Amino acid sequence: MSEYEIVDAKEGAELTDENTIRCLDKGFVRLVDVMGDDSSVVQAARVSYGKGTKSVREDKRLINYLMKHRHTSPFEMVEFKFHCKMPIFVARQWIRHRTASVNELSGRYSVMKDEVWEPSPSDLRKQSQLNKQCSTQETVGEPHASKIIQEFKEDQRRLFEHYNSYLESGIAREIARANLPLSTYTEWYWKIDLHNLFHFLELRLAPEAQREIRVYAEAISEFVKRKCPLSWEAFEEHSLNGVRFSRSEIAILRSVIKENWLMDKIEEMRLNQLKKEGLSDSSIRVELTELREKLTGERLNY
Repeated sequence: MSEYEIVDAKEGAELTDENTIRCLDKGFVRLVDVMGDDSSVVQAARVSYGKGTKSVREDKRLINYLMKHRHTSPFEMVEFKFHCKMPIFVARQWIRHRTASVNELSGRYSVMKDEVWEPSPSDLRKQSQLNKQCSTQETVGEPHASKIIQEFKEDQRRLFEHYNSYLESGIAREIARANLPLSTYTEWYWKIDLHNLFHFLELRLAPEAQREIRVYAEAISEFVKRKCPLSWEAFEEHSLNGVRFSRSEIAILRSVIKENWLMDKIEEMRLNQLKKEGLSDSSIRVELTELREKLTGERLNY
């Protein structure tokens, strides 16, 4: 179950219910600004002026083509800027995506607020035995869960008490902050183009991504769907819900398809899909030719 919701924020004028989604217990994603939309992608691809093509249908086909064939630069013409608040342990995963511009709250200049992520029993997931960097859906049972949560709270309280006492004694903020827990909330402004944002979302929306960062990715995706619906649809089709095969894997598939005479049946099913999508005869012919080339390894003339 997702852990984000549209905010009806009464805590500050910056947080509006239309542009802010609450994440986890104290965090949020706020859409600050957007430069461009689907028409910007189309315009860049055609290197033209104005709104690009004449219909949404034409724009959709072009954007779908760009995504399918990995023409990335047109998507870089759209930029999103967000104001985000998240626990530091989430931020440290997030910042690994180095293709964004970031300005984070500074613990050298500002006193860190006593705001920490507090786990619930459902957050205390067990370690996966198959993937060393993942958890499972299985959680720690009672009474162990309550004991762990209480220890979290006690440690967090104690560390912030020490932090504040260090500041009162004259210790520099840049030193006093060093012992604060990773559960402490931080904030930043994060600006990124649509191509690199899609890469972020492809990784952080994946089932194996840590749930606490996946919640933020889900929130961000809501804004992308709203502002660039055609690009999002193409992203879902070709990246988010698509799969890639290795050379050895595709060799097995080609062998099975050939030995069992499956290509004709596959083409028939794909033809029905394309007709429902309303593609022209010439577009259908191109799609079927590309499909056959992928699944047979043959190079065909269009």
